[in-house]
Amino acid sequence: MQIRDYKDADWPLVWPVFQEIVVTGETYAYDPGWSSDEAKSVWEEAAPGHTIVVCDGPRILGTAKMGPNRSGRGSHVSTASFMVASDARGRGAGRALTEYALAWTTEQNYAAMQFNAVVESNHAAVRLYQALGFHIIGTVPEAFEHPVLGRVGLHVMHRFL
Repeated sequence: MQIRDYKDADWPLVWPVFQEIVVTGETYAYDPGWSSDEAKSVWEEAAPGHTIVVCDGPRILGTAKMGPNRSGRGSHVSTASFMVASDARGRGAGRALTEYALAWTTEQNYAAMQFNAVVESNHAAVRLYQALGFHIIGTVPEAFEHPVLGRVGLHVMHRFL
């Protein structure tokens, strides 16, 4: 696996990953009806943020975006979002993306990283983030409409860098 900067030409290979995850509806609250252009405008992180892809040869296994969680007085705390294709899970792509995001935000002199909405039923992501030093600092009850489980909570997770 290789992690590299996202290029505009990558979108046709990122879009199916994005679409699969959003349409499945188990981890992101994004609108499954978004067009490719709408999704692209949300996923491509503008400066000072950063977007990356993880590849196996020419195949994109996943993607991540990272940058400030808030502007102004909150800009010292970073955030990140990750997507891994379903058939690439369990191969370390999510961990590699998360470790890259932590290293990048540390290099950018952020003080901490915060995830604002980790679906509590996304056990693999919660375990990974906890293994990498994140703590659940709160859960918004029934804030996410899971297609199978109904309303489930959204964790806010945090880690100092």
